[in-house]
This record gives sequence, structure tokens and C-alpha cells, in this order.
Amino acid sequence: MDHYAFTVPDLNDAVAFFTDVLGGELCYREGPVEAASGDWMTRKLGVHPRARAHVALVRLGPYSNLELFEYSAPGQVTSPPGPSDVGGHHLALRVVDLDSAEEHLRANDVVRLGPAEAGEGPEEARRWFLSPWGMMFALCGPPSPTAGRGTYAGRFVPARTARGEGPLRLLGVDHVGYTVVDLDAATDFFTDVLGAEIVEWPPASVPTSHRPPGTERERRVVLRTGPTANVELSQCGTNALRTRPPRNSDVGGHHLAFYVDDVDTAAAYLRRQPGVTLMGEPETIASGPIAGDRWLYFGTATGIQMELINMPDGALPYEAQTTARRATPGRLRWHDRP
Repeated sequence: MDHYAFTVPDLNDAVAFFTDVLGGELCYREGPVEAASGDWMTRKLGVHPRARAHVALVRLGPYSNLELFEYSAPGQVTSPPGPSDVGGHHLALRVVDLDSAEEHLRANDVVRLGPAEAGEGPEEARRWFLSPWGMMFALCGPPSPTAGRGTYAGRFVPARTARGEGPLRLLGVDHVGYTVVDLDAATDFFTDVLGAEIVEWPPASVPTSHRPPGTERERRVVLRTGPTANVELSQCGTNALRTRPPRNSDVGGHHLAFYVDDVDTAAAYLRRQPGVTLMGEPETIASGPIAGDRWLYFGTATGIQMELINMPDGALPYEAQTTARRATPGRLRWHDRP
């Protein structure tokens, strides 16, 4: 997994939240991304041809990157989807100490959602919060000493460090969660097409603390997606207000980006897969902070837009301007289990 991408209403505010409050590190900004004529923005990004975007890349913890978009576009939806809506989503972060992390968030006026769960354990409980623009995120406790067995079998668990990183004492992003219309079909796509592995398929009754506040009973599955990432998929509920996923240009728009050795070979493979729509052809960015990046977006039957990229890390223009660096796969490949 190269990065998790989210569209926010105000890029400056979102960068400040993820860096100053959550302890991420800004690597670069780019934009505006736009096209004065033609349909490039629609073909390549799935947005209105006259849409305009500014982008920032924030490293969050030792393994993960967040790509943040601010769009202006005709017909833009300016409120994020709810957790039961198609396209609902959240980030879950593992921290060294839940109580001190919550105290830090409350000191920064971050809203806690829902009461503390009775009898919650430090490893399994989630505490839910809301970003200033309405994006849900959860805090999870440190990994159990028996991580890798039982509940954690097969899934990626951010490793404990002596102190954790930044003001949250962050161990890393535990998972990203998405709400989908058809859980079985989405799971099949992740496993059969992408090669993800199911690591947790709980019974129909999901523990209350594992559900965003306000959601009904739901089915969910957790998948291992590469060496340092998990994806949690949840079934869209009957109380969903939105039945279509947001566009990239809508607040709450999102995509998943996968680092591949060869974008063209990966695109040729995806072209043969049912339910996949390639958005144009692979391109190489010619200028700007990540010149040399080769990339391609693609649509999926799950409703989650995705991206292939290959970054020439170590030779990107932004690296001459800052000591911050993107999280990179290094020598790790999909089935490595660090």
C-alpha cells in the first residue's frame, strides 16, 4: 500500500490537523491540478473536466502516507458520507497509550464520539473521534504480547517502539475502513484480483466498540493488503442515506494507491479483470515535486477507486526541499510479513 487518499474541504486545515495534532510530517504539496480544456480530468481522475485540485502528501507514522486533496468543482458534494453510507470510511491508529492519546486529542478540541465502552480492553477497544471536517478515525491500543496469534493472526500489527512517534505516541496506521454495498463481492475482488488475504471475518454481531458510533449491526471483514497494511470492509446498512460512493472531487472522496514494480504490466493485468475500468493509460509526471512518478487510476466494482503508482524514491524533486520523506516499501513485497 503506497497511500490512503482523502478529499477534504480545506487543505491547509487538514494538513495542520494531521501534522500538528496527529503528528504526521508534510512531505510536499502540488497543484493546481487542472485542465483548461478537454476531458483529461474526467478521463484520468473521474471528476468534472473543469475541476481544480490542490494536493498534499503527509507521512503518518513509520509505514503510511496520506494523500490529501482539496477540490473545487461544479456539482461538488461538500459534506462527507456517514459511516453507514456507501463510501463511508475511517482510519484506525495504534498508539502506545489510549488514555494519554485521548487526553492530547481533547486538549486540541477533537470531538470524542460515544461513551467509553464498559469493560473495554486496551488491545481490542476502539475509541472513536471526529476530525474538524467530519472524517471519522479511531484509536486502538498497543499490540498484545501475543500479537500474531488469535485475534491478530495474519494481520499487520504496527510494532511497539520505546515511545511511539509524535504527540499521540503513534505506533502506526492499523487499518483503513470502507463501507461497501456488497461485502461478499468486495471481498472477492480484494482476494481474487488484488491477492489480499482474509485475516478476520467476525460473526454477524460485531463488537460495539469496533463500529463507528451511529451505525447499525453490520458484517465486516479485515484483509491483509500487503506487508504493512490492513483494509476493513463493512456492509452498507439499511440506514444508509447515500447509496453511491463519493467522487474524487466530493468531500469524503477517497482512493487506495498500490505501489507496483511496473505500472504498465499491472495495468495490463487489471485490463483483463471483470469489474475493472482503467482510467486512461499509464502516465509519467513530467514536472513538480514528484516528477518521475508513473501512475494510473482505475475504477472497481466495489465502488472504491484505486491507483497504481511507481515512485522513483530517492530521486524525487521534493526531496531537495525538505528532510521529510514518504514512507516507501523498500525491499518489502506483497507477501512479506515483517
